[in-house]
Amino acid sequence: MNEQRAASRIRQTLNHGLNDMPPAAKRRLEAARHLALARQKQEAPQQMLAAAGARMRWPALANAGIDLARFRPILATIALLAGMWLSFYWHSVQYVNEIKALDMALLADDLPPEAFLDPEFLEWLQDDSSPR
Repeated sequence: MNEQRAASRIRQTLNHGLNDMPPAAKRRLEAARHLALARQKQEAPQQMLAAAGARMRWPALANAGIDLARFRPILATIALLAGMWLSFYWHSVQYVNEIKALDMALLADDLPPEAFLDPEFLEWLQDDSSPR
């Protein structure tokens, strides 16, 4: 509030002295004011990220001149690659678990593993499983 009060007092003082100025000086001051307002840097919109329904402001990034909009495609690509890697990892873990279960069933069976490699045993299985 002190800044607003100080600005108000300065404005009042300047306005009070305005009546005593010559018209040419008033026109030059008005032109300078319009030029200054035109050149005045507009406040940059603050970048926001949505998180769980709340908005988080990143004024430090905006003040540093970092534009988050430029990084969105890069972040999307990184997220896509991370998702693909997680999917591949999960499927490989599932595949290893299936092989492990099959190996455990073969080792726990009464038949030796060499019996499954014998072609005659495979024929016997096919003949035995046929409907009678």
